[in-house]
Amino acid sequence: MRLAPGVMILTALLAMAGQSAARTPPQTPPPAPPPSLQAANSAPPADPAFACHVGLYRMEDRGLVDIAPVTGPGGRWRTLDGQTGRLTPLPDGGWKNTQGWSDRVQGSQVQLGACGDGRLTFDGREARRVEQTAVETTFAGAGGVLLKGRLILPPGDGPAPVMVEVHGSESSSARDFNWFQRLSPAAGVGVFVYDKRGTGGSEGRYTQDFNLLAGDAAAAVVEARRLAGSRAGRIGLHGGSQGGWVAPLAATLTPVDFVVVGFGMAEGVLAEDREEMRQDLEAKGWGPDVVATAREIHEVTAAFVRSNGAVGFAGLDAVRARYSSEPWWNDLSGDFSSVLLKSTNEQITAMKDELDIGILWDYDPMPVLRSADAPILWILAADDTEAPPEGTRERLTMLAAEGRPITLLQYPDADHGIIEFERGADGSRIETRYSEGYIQAVLDWAGHGELRHDLGRGTVLARPASTGARPAE
Repeated sequence: MRLAPGVMILTALLAMAGQSAARTPPQTPPPAPPPSLQAANSAPPADPAFACHVGLYRMEDRGLVDIAPVTGPGGRWRTLDGQTGRLTPLPDGGWKNTQGWSDRVQGSQVQLGACGDGRLTFDGREARRVEQTAVETTFAGAGGVLLKGRLILPPGDGPAPVMVEVHGSESSSARDFNWFQRLSPAAGVGVFVYDKRGTGGSEGRYTQDFNLLAGDAAAAVVEARRLAGSRAGRIGLHGGSQGGWVAPLAATLTPVDFVVVGFGMAEGVLAEDREEMRQDLEAKGWGPDVVATAREIHEVTAAFVRSNGAVGFAGLDAVRARYSSEPWWNDLSGDFSSVLLKSTNEQITAMKDELDIGILWDYDPMPVLRSADAPILWILAADDTEAPPEGTRERLTMLAAEGRPITLLQYPDADHGIIEFERGADGSRIETRYSEGYIQAVLDWAGHGELRHDLGRGTVLARPASTGARPAE
C-alpha cells in the first residue's frame, strides 16, 4: 500500500452479536479487510534496523529530505516539493531506491550513510541530519483515556503556528509513522502528533467512533497550546482521509485558528461505500443499468450494517441468489459491501468481535461543516479511488457559495493521499509522487491562513463567498 492506510471506514460488519447465521452455499474465501480495519495490536511495526536513519536531513542548498519508517523493512524518503521513494534493504547491506510507490529504480536517489552517521546523499548532494527538539507528553483524551503525544516546534524562541495531526483510519503509531512532524517544523510550522487511542503508547481501545476521536483531537489541541506556552501562535488541526470527518468535528469542541483536510469526504460513511461501488463499476465499463442495480444492492448492505446485523441475513441472501451469476458480480466493490456479499454468513458472524470498532454509520458531516467557524482548506484528489470526490466537491462548493469559511483545492491525476499516478500499459496506476504544491499548501494554510506559494497543478475550485468569490485559478 502507498500509505499507512488511506482507506477511511471500511469493512466493519460490526456488533452482530447473537446473530444466528443462515446457511449459504460455499463461496470463495472472503476479501481480506483493509489494513486500516485490523485491530490496533496487529499493526505491523517499523523496521528496528532502519530506526537509526529516521530523521530530517538538510542539504547545503538548504533543501530538506525526510527519512521515515514504514510498516515493514526499510523506509521512505520525502521532500517538501512532493518527491518520494521507497528504500528497501539489499542483501549486500545497501538500499534499493524506487520511485514513489512503484518498482522503478529511477528519478531522484537517496544513499544512506552508516547507521548513526547522520548523513546521506540526495542526487549526489550531501545532507546532514537536522537536530530537532521533541517534547514528549501524556495527556487525557475523551473520557480520561491517557494518550501519548509529542510537540516539535520550529527553531527559535518566537511565536510559531502549531498543527495538530489528526489520524486517518490507521491503527499504527502516529508518533512512529507521521512524517509531517519533522518536515513541517523545519519549514516554520510546529507539529503536535499523538498516538490515537488503542495504538502505539496510548491507552484505550482502537475505535472509529468520530465523537470519541474528535474529543481526543480537541484535547490534543489544548495540550499542544499548553506545551507551546508563550511560543503558541496559530493553532489548528490537520487531518487526512478519515480525519476529514474528525478534524472539523473537533474544531467545534475547542477554539482553533484553522483546519486543513486532505483527501477526506464531506459525505457520510455509507456514501463512501456506495460511491466506490459506482466508481469501480463505471471504470470497468458497466453502464447505467448495472450502476442502478448496484445502488439497490447497496441499500441492502447499508441496512445490514446500520442495524448492526439486526435485520438478519435474508436481504443479503436474496441479493446473492439473484445476482451472483451476473457477469458484473465480481466487479462489485465498496468498503463493506464486497465483504458482506462475497462472504458466507458464518464468516460474517465470525468477524463480528474483531470488527466491532464503533463506526457511526449514519454520521452526516454537513451540520458540522455548516457550523464551523475556523477557516478550512479542503484538498481533494480528482481521481480518488478510496474517497470518491464528486459529492464532496459539490457539497463544499455549495457551502463556500453560502459564505462558509471553506477553500477548496483540487489536484488532477491524483489518487488518495494526493498521490500522482501514471497509467501503465494494462491501465493500472503507477504512483510516482505527491502532487507538487500539495505539502506547501498545507503549510501555507497552517502558517498564514492563505495559499501563498505555487500550487503546482492544483486548482482552487471555491472560496468563501463572503470574501469575494474568485474564479478558479
